[in-house]
Amino acid sequence: MRRRKPSIYKSPDELRAMVRPGLLTAQALDAVRAAVRAGTTTAELDAIAERTIRDGGGIPNFQLVPGYRHTLCVSVNDEIVHGIPGARVLQAGDIVSVDAGAEVDGWNGDSAFTVVVPGGDPAVAAARQKLSDTTERALWHGIAALAHAEHLHEVGAAVEDAIDETGAWGIVEDFTGHGIGRSMHEEPPVFNYRVRGAGPAVQPGLAIAIEPMVTAGTIDSSTDADGWTVRTLDGSDAAHWEHSVAVHADGIWVLTAADGGAASLAPLGVTPVPVP
Repeated sequence: MRRRKPSIYKSPDELRAMVRPGLLTAQALDAVRAAVRAGTTTAELDAIAERTIRDGGGIPNFQLVPGYRHTLCVSVNDEIVHGIPGARVLQAGDIVSVDAGAEVDGWNGDSAFTVVVPGGDPAVAAARQKLSDTTERALWHGIAALAHAEHLHEVGAAVEDAIDETGAWGIVEDFTGHGIGRSMHEEPPVFNYRVRGAGPAVQPGLAIAIEPMVTAGTIDSSTDADGWTVRTLDGSDAAHWEHSVAVHADGIWVLTAADGGAASLAPLGVTPVPVP
């Protein structure tokens, strides 16, 4: 007999169980963001995130990925994603993407932000800030599209349009967003660009992580000898923003934002509704 594919849609009780890991993920990233400054090592940031998650009753879910023993991925400058925390010292003007997730009672949160370390060359810092702002803006446009979408691929179209409106950027295609729930990475894929077809229906019970990754140059990348760190082939800067979002009967709620995304969605005409 053929086994039935698990549904991509969660029950109301399951969505409620995802609220706590989402908030704990947000708390860990808030603590890390407050500690980002020149002279800090990426390992120190990792320790802050792990302590926050464990003190909150969670497990760093990145540590549950086979072969990975850290709480964060910290990707600096030309690193797109999956940078391994260690002895690297952050420098003034670096662009730093931080990705984290927490598991609580078997349910997962996943989120990322990008920040430019204060100081350094003003022109370089301004260019990197524009890259980060562009990526974050695209994330929120994608989330806003989810609030009204009939099918999931409308999110990727909204992300692509938001990026293209601000200039010539590279939209990374080798990595996408994903479903989230009992596992950190589940079906369906969430593209950051237009694809053929409509994709799954957007309906109550859908829980996804939307995560655009944008570069200032090529989208071509390579993986370092460590087997994890992915960087741009041309050495251009990269940025990564991510939130986990739930769709329920009354609307959407950004699980990895303390306010559910209210402040960032208001200018886009969307009012998130807490998971009932």
